[in-house]
Amino acid sequence: MTERDIILNELAQGLRPMSQGIEWFDTHSPKEQAEILLFLHHHCVQARAVTEDGPESIRRAGLRPTHTPAVLITCGPIDQQLGKIAGLTPVDERRKAFRLLVKVLAVADERRRERFCSGGCGHWWHNLPVADG
Repeated sequence: MTERDIILNELAQGLRPMSQGIEWFDTHSPKEQAEILLFLHHHCVQARAVTEDGPESIRRAGLRPTHTPAVLITCGPIDQQLGKIAGLTPVDERRKAFRLLVKVLAVADERRRERFCSGGCGHWWHNLPVADG
């Protein structure tokens, strides 16, 4: 587990405020931000995100339905759309993509936790303490 893994999971679980996540994201170069978004995309797929997660994720991310990442997530199969969202390049769109992908991960992981981990599990990311900060 890396610092990136921990921060992204803390954000998805609400253990770290999104404002800290955005500050952290902004400290990275555009290339590193692209890697973070791609990493989030893969985590969303692993958490078994489904198309129906889109509207709730948009709401939780605080995005308007007309923002590019919000439009993308509602326009087709989620696995394809997550890749498009992760590939956005304008700075403002990357920040929105980051917020949305964190919330997609949150919604999908909550469902996964309820279905498969409600009786306890060994997933390190389900046993994180509240972040300092």
